[in-house]
Amino acid sequence: MALTVWLDFLHDTQAGNGTMLVAALKQAQVTIQARPSCPAGFGIVLFQQADAALLDAMRARCPDSTVLAISAAPRPLPVCALRAVLDAGATDVLQWPPGAACAEQVLARLQRWDAVQQLVDSSAVRRCLVGASPPWRALVRSVVEAAAFTQASVLITGETGTGKDLIAQLIHQLSGSKGELTVLDCTTLSPELAGSELFGHERGAFTGAASARDGAFALADGGVLFLDEVGELPLPMQAQLLRAIQERKYKRVGSNIWQPTQFRLVCATNRDLEAEVARGGFRADLYYRIAGWRCRPPPLRERPGDILPLVAHFLGQLSAQAAPHELDPAVREYFLTRDYPGNVRELRQAVTQVWQRHSGPGPITIGDLPPDERRAPPLWPDRYFEAAIGHALELGVSLSRISQMAAEIAIRLVLQQEGDNNQRAALRLGVTDRALQIRRKARTAARAADPDAAPAGPDPCR
Repeated sequence: MALTVWLDFLHDTQAGNGTMLVAALKQAQVTIQARPSCPAGFGIVLFQQADAALLDAMRARCPDSTVLAISAAPRPLPVCALRAVLDAGATDVLQWPPGAACAEQVLARLQRWDAVQQLVDSSAVRRCLVGASPPWRALVRSVVEAAAFTQASVLITGETGTGKDLIAQLIHQLSGSKGELTVLDCTTLSPELAGSELFGHERGAFTGAASARDGAFALADGGVLFLDEVGELPLPMQAQLLRAIQERKYKRVGSNIWQPTQFRLVCATNRDLEAEVARGGFRADLYYRIAGWRCRPPPLRERPGDILPLVAHFLGQLSAQAAPHELDPAVREYFLTRDYPGNVRELRQAVTQVWQRHSGPGPITIGDLPPDERRAPPLWPDRYFEAAIGHALELGVSLSRISQMAAEIAIRLVLQQEGDNNQRAALRLGVTDRALQIRRKARTAARAADPDAAPAGPDPCR
């Protein structure tokens, strides 16, 4: 499998470990390129000090880039420095003393990350989990890695309407299991019938049991068992569930024969199970059995950049025509500024209401909004913008750097949204076409002249 990786050398590391690493990667037939002005794909950064230059180089990567940081410092880095490098955007950090290199470690990581990325970019995954914001892409990568490269039990936590059931379906799809996805809603289990629903029953096991019946554990044999809202189970049912999960055996109600079963376990809940364990509402031993791999789909307020792509996705599902429906600016503003306490599920409902009121060809207009939704837009800056500025200030970022990065991110995002059309992007930014062109050229020239330049920043270990 051909791999391409860009390299970035900080603090004069190229003469030592860099030369050895380049030779080893070339021998493994990895294509190496210099760091581009906007680094994407897979990258390796070699450094000697976890200073502001390194952290800025990590933050300057593209959102979808995967970066391996390699330290050539003579002594191991402190834990606080390692965490700072990870927080700045590195996917992993290796520590090699000067004069050493281990291409096997690098290759193993690159190959795994490449295999995960290919699945993330596949049409099957993109159709199931829609979105391109950094929090959502990170969640999708985690789900894909858990589903396709492990057999761990998966616990999906998060608010209502964030897509926990879609994640369970994707895990089943990528697990490679030949069996079915068996879904059991734990909120529907009553103490009297829980045993039958989970384990099945024999004929005559209780009043009304006119025939034998398979339960969820039998139906999931060879496939995936999805326990939705597992946090709603009362403690007695949790004890029954724990034994069957541990031993992969169960007995039907009314039977003395143990039946074997093999399945992939996926659980979901909108409860904080760690807090429930602490207060005694959920068994700790069951929690650790079901939480072999944990993932949390972010609520929609943490991924506002995905709102319009999701709107387009839902409109595509609702519309029979091939060409997507455009949105008037007022409608775009409505979807972007509306609150979604029900998350993606509520967004889909809002799109459906607007679509049902729309008729004929042409863009969706403000008249298609339900009357009770035609309210004045909220003031800006909103709480999300303030939270982002507050986070930057906590990291010690200067005012000039905040202003610079805000402008660069705004330009990058609007160019992405407008298909790199400079004229439309300039119109939305409120600047002239010429001014935007000059700014883009100056930014490209500055990065090419000194890609490692960074303003002074705080010591990561302070």
